Amino acid sequence: MSAVSRAEVCVAACADLFADDGEILASPMGLIPSLGARLARLTSAPELLLSDGEATLLGPDGAPEGWLPFRQVFDVVAYGRRHVVMGANQVDRYGNQNISCIGAHERPARQLLGMRGAPGNTANHRTSYWVPRHSRRVLVEAVDVVSGVGHDRARAVGLRFHDVYRVVTNLAVFDFGTPDGAIRLRSVHPGVDVDEVVAQTGFPVRTDGVPASRTPSPTELELLRTVLDPDGRREKEVPSS
Repeated sequence: MSAVSRAEVCVAACADLFADDGEILASPMGLIPSLGARLARLTSAPELLLSDGEATLLGPDGAPEGWLPFRQVFDVVAYGRRHVVMGANQVDRYGNQNISCIGAHERPARQLLGMRGAPGNTANHRTSYWVPRHSRRVLVEAVDVVSGVGHDRARAVGLRFHDVYRVVTNLAVFDFGTPDGAIRLRSVHPGVDVDEVVAQTGFPVRTDGVPASRTPSPTELELLRTVLDPDGRREKEVPSS
């Protein structure tokens, strides 16, 4: 079997997001998170529910296996039985996310998606973020606009069900397992130097004893390469160099 690529490490890191979730609705946004959720369904999280983003529940092979109309998704959100993996144009050290605009909200320099479902997601259920191009422009000291609520603001207003979980990037994995809810470096991907992660992050990063991200098992690689993504689309999103 050929060498493991950076993209395949990222897929495994996204699969690990769902490893202990049980029977919940997975809502991965983007290719790498979607491959991760489907890989988890086939391995570590067989009870995971996958959606096409509209009204159909899917098996890991993409075949329909159930029906969940959009109006009922809001019930799932309200009850917290969902784990969404969103993108982030900006994310700060407490997990506040911006997908709305760059610059001041009243007069932005660049308009983005808007708030979308980010406030409700972060207030009600587990939320993680996927960043395909790790840089100081994305991992910032403070976001321009808060779309998804981070740990500092959630604690300030008492959001009981807030659970911003992890950030996976093309360089590393972060979590928020600190007393004050600040981000910490959980692992760096094989071939990535910790100093590179520090240089490409716009806030201080704890670097003591940081391990390498795990590589996919032979079974996971076989599933990814022959079943889930035989055309290798993952390599275009996350080049190895």
